[in-house]
Amino acid sequence: MPAAAPSSAPLHPAAPHQRPGGRRSRRSAAVTLLLLVAALFGSLLAGASPASAHAALITSDPRQGAVVDTAPEEVTLTFSEGVALSDDAIRVLDPEGKRVDSGEVRDLSSGKVVKYGVGLKSGVPDGTFTVAWKAVSADSHPVAGAFTFSVGAPSKTSVALPQEQGGGGVVGVLYGIARYAAYAGFVLLVGGAAFVLACRPRAASGRPVQRLVFRGWALLTGSTIALLLLRGPYTGSGRVADIADLGGLRAVLESKPGAALASRLMLLGVAALFVAVLFGAYAQRRNAEERKDLTFGLGVGGAVVATGLAATWAMSEHASTGIQSGLAIPVDIVHLLAVAAWLGGLTALLVTLWTEPSVERSAVRRFSRLAFGSVLVLAATGVYQSWRQVGSWSGLTSTSYGQLLLIKIGLVVVLIGVAAMSRRWTARLPEASVEEDGGGEGETGEAKDSGGEESAAAADGGADDDHGGDDHGGEGHGGKGRGDDPDGADGGEPVTVPADAERTAQLQRQRTARLTALRKRVRDADPVRSGLRRSVLAEAAVAVVLLAVTTALTSTEPARTEEAVRAASGAQDDRPQRPLSLRMPFDTGGEDGKGTADIELDPVNNLLDVRLERPNGRPLDVPEVKVAFTLKAERLGPLPVQPPRAGTGHWAANGVQIPMPGDWEIALTVRTSDIDQVTVTKKLKIG
Repeated sequence: MPAAAPSSAPLHPAAPHQRPGGRRSRRSAAVTLLLLVAALFGSLLAGASPASAHAALITSDPRQGAVVDTAPEEVTLTFSEGVALSDDAIRVLDPEGKRVDSGEVRDLSSGKVVKYGVGLKSGVPDGTFTVAWKAVSADSHPVAGAFTFSVGAPSKTSVALPQEQGGGGVVGVLYGIARYAAYAGFVLLVGGAAFVLACRPRAASGRPVQRLVFRGWALLTGSTIALLLLRGPYTGSGRVADIADLGGLRAVLESKPGAALASRLMLLGVAALFVAVLFGAYAQRRNAEERKDLTFGLGVGGAVVATGLAATWAMSEHASTGIQSGLAIPVDIVHLLAVAAWLGGLTALLVTLWTEPSVERSAVRRFSRLAFGSVLVLAATGVYQSWRQVGSWSGLTSTSYGQLLLIKIGLVVVLIGVAAMSRRWTARLPEASVEEDGGGEGETGEAKDSGGEESAAAADGGADDDHGGDDHGGEGHGGKGRGDDPDGADGGEPVTVPADAERTAQLQRQRTARLTALRKRVRDADPVRSGLRRSVLAEAAVAVVLLAVTTALTSTEPARTEEAVRAASGAQDDRPQRPLSLRMPFDTGGEDGKGTADIELDPVNNLLDVRLERPNGRPLDVPEVKVAFTLKAERLGPLPVQPPRAGTGHWAANGVQIPMPGDWEIALTVRTSDIDQVTVTKKLKIG
């Protein structure tokens, strides 16, 4: 189809009634985009573990799987960052499932070490104990876990390790959806308003952009209320029934995340006033000078409100914990504002291109400059945030956070590439469109708008002449005349316009439908604007995926934390998972002083077993046996162990902890009399 010549004035589809086919096509596109968002978000929720929170248990005392001689006075947990624990946050259960802890959690933190403990009751029995704990990390995410240790010797236990994970279940899914909706609402609200003030002021009087910004405000408000109601069960019981618990809501409001959400609701009240002025007094201003003054005031006020809204995330999530939090919070605020200006403005541009047949090239260029500046800000703040949260090159590939970050970087690169295509389409827009930017700024713009309407109406009249008599629903063919020609253009008697209000409204709807169809044909006939719409639509689709990945990043443990936990618990995790055997001959030089020692070390259960044999294979009983462990490479040891006698020629000890893997030196001391004693050594690789 040949390209239609661009009109000297933009055509505005101001009438609310549109051709049913057009409504169906837009509704179909909206449903498709909604399904894309839902499918993408569902896949992210399915692939992300709810346990990937931001505080992690580094170590405990007793450690996981440890066997101790006597019951400890207390159980302590050390975390990677600050956490909040209730009195019921650490539970210690005996082999029969009864609680043996005091029920009072003590803060044992000192300096940068985050440690909490709970005392044990006196007279606890021997056997295997289960420690179950749950906490809320400083960046608002719940985390939970469990481990076991034994007193005396391992035993059977009726307690199953709790499978509870912080933020899991149905409540966790609902909370994740609300988080995504909050980010999306913030982007639409802030980005849409920025598009109106900085790129296309005349959009303030258009319903499509008005609806977009209002829906962004409503989405952010609704999701914030949902987050407040879900916060209690999300960090606590995990039960859907507790959403309506007002007592839990009061506790949430007293926490840092709850205070941030409450502050966000108050700021949204101010934002509602801002939106009312933007689409009320500002949209009605016809004098360019008056609108300019109001633009400055709205710009300053809007920037303050947007910064406050962004701060409700920055001051309660990632940026508020870890290294350089004082710098990270303002950087995170700027990062969020840049994301909103870029992606929200892009959505407003897409809506404008989709609903209006003509858009000023200068408006598109202004958005292009705004988007380019936002990308530069995102690059600078993103590099800093990546360094702060990842910390090393290996963290990019060996951690979930790093892998998601690489996906996000790839999506940004794709988005920039598609944006470059949009800039090329913008450069090809007709020069005549530059003059259209004055529309809506003053009286001249109003005249141009009017001219556009009249031109479209004239063209519509021509279309009526081609199709004759449509206004009377078929009566024009051999009937009383053309519906739009009261004087009888076919030579017949004049047709009286019906006085019935319903008939008049029907005629108006038919005329509006034809006018809308004509405008759509004019819009679609321009290949440049069609190409620009397609490229902007592609940008928006990538932006939806990018926003979902960003939401997933905020609920994933940072790479720096994950690697720190690995390093701190490496000695415990890398211990060998099977017993080690060692045979050592000895000779004390005295009577019955020759023999062989069979040593078995079980680092998993912290057990040491020593058996002595005579040369004829019979057990050898001696007054004393001692063992010492030394790791010279780390200047560790000797770590002495004097196992008690367990039988004839048999000595056994529990609670023998090997702190780290390495080439250890085992020193065995055997005393066969008051004066006959020998120490023999041998190397043993542990781990």
